[in-house]
Formats: sequence, C-alpha cells, structure tokens
Amino acid sequence: MKLPRRQFLHLAAAAAALPAASGFAWAQTYPSRPVRVIVGFAAGGPNDILARLIGQWLSEQLGQPFVIENRPGAGSNIATEAVVHAPPDGYTLLLIGPANAINATLYDKPNFNFIRDIAPVASVIRGALVMLVHPSVPAKTLPEFIAYAKANPGKLSYGSGGVGGISHIAPELFKMMAGVDMVHVPYRGVAPALTDLLGGQVQVVFVNLAPSIEYIRVGKLRALAITTTTRSDALPDIPTVAEFVPGYEASTLFGLGAPKNTPTEIVDKLNKEINAALADPKIKARLADLDGTVLGGSPADFGKLFRRNGESLMQPPKDTSRNYEVERRSCYAARPGFRIAELQISPTQTIPWHYHSEAQDTFYVINGKIRIFTREPDEEVCLTAGQTYAVRPGRPHLVTNAGDTSAVFLVLQGIGEHDFVAIA
Repeated sequence: MKLPRRQFLHLAAAAAALPAASGFAWAQTYPSRPVRVIVGFAAGGPNDILARLIGQWLSEQLGQPFVIENRPGAGSNIATEAVVHAPPDGYTLLLIGPANAINATLYDKPNFNFIRDIAPVASVIRGALVMLVHPSVPAKTLPEFIAYAKANPGKLSYGSGGVGGISHIAPELFKMMAGVDMVHVPYRGVAPALTDLLGGQVQVVFVNLAPSIEYIRVGKLRALAITTTTRSDALPDIPTVAEFVPGYEASTLFGLGAPKNTPTEIVDKLNKEINAALADPKIKARLADLDGTVLGGSPADFGKLFRRNGESLMQPPKDTSRNYEVERRSCYAARPGFRIAELQISPTQTIPWHYHSEAQDTFYVINGKIRIFTREPDEEVCLTAGQTYAVRPGRPHLVTNAGDTSAVFLVLQGIGEHDFVAIA
C-alpha cells in the first residue's frame, strides 16, 4: 500500500515522539517498587552512613523504599559491577565514593569501564579524612608520630577498608611523603578496621570523621591530623597533615550513580530530589556532622568533578628525589626475551602500580626488605634477604621499601613485548 507523502510524515513524526513520551511517562510513575542502593563497603562505614541518609530522604519523598545493600570486596569493584550489569531502569543505584575514582584510573583491565558504564546522577559531599592512632602510641602530635615511626620502621601497622581505597591510598601517600614505614592491614570495609584500631590490633587508621568523631571526643582514639588542606570545622584544633608534610592532600567525594542508558527523565528526577535534600536544613545539619562540604549540581557537574577527583588522587606531588631510578645493572637471562635486573630502592621510594603483559615478575631479595602489593586478588607480602616471590603475568603490583635502609633485589623480567606496563 502506498501512503501519501503528508500522511507518511505524520506517522514518522508520531513514531519518533514515542520514546520521549514513553520516557516521560516512565519517570512520572517512577518509582513504582523498591529501589536498591548498592554500597561497596561493609555496614557502619562512611559510604554506608551516607547511603542510608540519602536513601531515607528519597524513600520519604518518592514513596518507595530505597533499600541499602552492602556488597564489600575488591575495593568496591564487586558492587560497581553489579550495578553495571543491572537493568538501566532506575531500580539499581550505586553509592559512589573515592574508591571508584581511584579504581577508574588504577585498574587497567577491569570487567567494566566506570566512566563509560555508570551514569552520574548527583554529587553529594566532599569530605576529609582524619589520621587516628590508638592511645597506646606514644605520640601526641604528628611530628612526634613521624619521629617515632622513623625510629621504629615496620613496627606500626595501619588498617584500611581494602586495597586501593582512599583509606589505603591516603596513608601510602603519607608514608611516601613523610619517609616512614608502616605495615598495611587491609579489611573488608572501614568499620572492621576501626574495631581493630579500638582494640589495639592496628595502631593507625585514616578514616572519615562520621564513624570516628565520637571515639575522638571521648578519648578512645587520638586524632593527629586532617588530610585536606584546611582544618575541619568539627575538629578545629587538629592540624592538617600539610602543616608538617608540605604538599600533602587527600579528600573524599561521594555521590550517586546509575547504570548507563538509564532514562534521562529518571536520572533528572533523582538529581532534583537529591539537590532538594542538600538544601534541607536537617539534611545539611546531618552532613555537617559528617564534616562534609555540600556539593549538589547537575549530573554533568558530578561527572566532571568525579574525573578530576580521580586524577588528583592518583597523581602524587612531583618530587624527583622520590623517583624510583633503581636499576644498577642487568644481564640477559637464559630464556630468550627476558633479563635479570638488579634493582635498588631507598626507604622513600616506590615502584608504582604496573603489570607485565606476558612475563612473570620473579623477585629475589639480596639485602634489606621490600613489600609487594598485588591485586586480583588483593595480597601483600614482605620479603627479606634470601626470600623470593613471583607475580603472574597481567597481575597489577606495586613495590615499596619495607625497611629503613636501601633494599637491593633481583627481578627476572621480560623485555620487548613483555615490558613494563604502567597503570596510570
């Protein structure tokens, strides 16, 4: 059947309008059932506390439960992957935190691309971390702590919410810039790390103020410093790390995200409600208790802020004295395409995150101590003279000096197509 040109154009225009009308109608009725908010860390930590606060507001305003679901592990990648593969219908959301920004630049080949696969909904707050120590640590100030740590290398341990998270990156940056050595003890979330800090199983934790401020006020934990460049209104007498370690800064950024291709109308509806929450006096007071700077803005604003935050966290200050020019000499190994390199790193130097596409890195320590952090899965090993350790091809790893003197070690490594691949 042949259609007159005018009738065909009318039909085509009507068909083109259907998706927009459908999306608008969908947004009008959204949500019609409970919504899940996935959190990549254990209950009780800063991510969980913030998710429950925003979830309660959205539940009250939109008339459906916003259920918080904790899925800790792999530096929040397990939670993120669950949201990436969820239907893009607005019924599965992600509480985005600093670990997501770090992982977006740290992992070379994850099962998803965060920037591509997660749609920004709204930014919520930016906050500081506080450096806490157990009362048994004989240091009342940050300079005293640095002096004590230097006098006792490797004897202090710090807990984190998991390898690669902000509670791991911040103290590692502090170790590098202050020239101290502490042993890393990763947990499945900040809450269990705080529990062990209270019990004295670890001596140091870098954490948001929300879960820790009451312990500080009653004297169960001692606050030494704030990680942002300005002091905290909640703890005005506590100095910043940068007052004693020039150039140091670490901050947290939180917001909400959704699977890519979630209807724009739904994203905008959630964004509008979250911005309304950030303007509400009661919510603002609660966020002030978390020592967070209220953000808000459009989904596009959050996307730009997220990318800038990730770049700043993963780019430590430039200092050529800390570069890891470590190779002293090398020779060809018996296996074609490989060599044996003799390397040396000082107590303040680090070989940054990297992997080898096909080669296995095999380490052998000649003298001193080195610490190797690995991912997939997260592990940490400390090697002393005479000990060896192998890292399989494609596995990201980072090497630091674990002592107070230079460490010398051998590495069997690939050359050419097997060469060092930095994770930037």
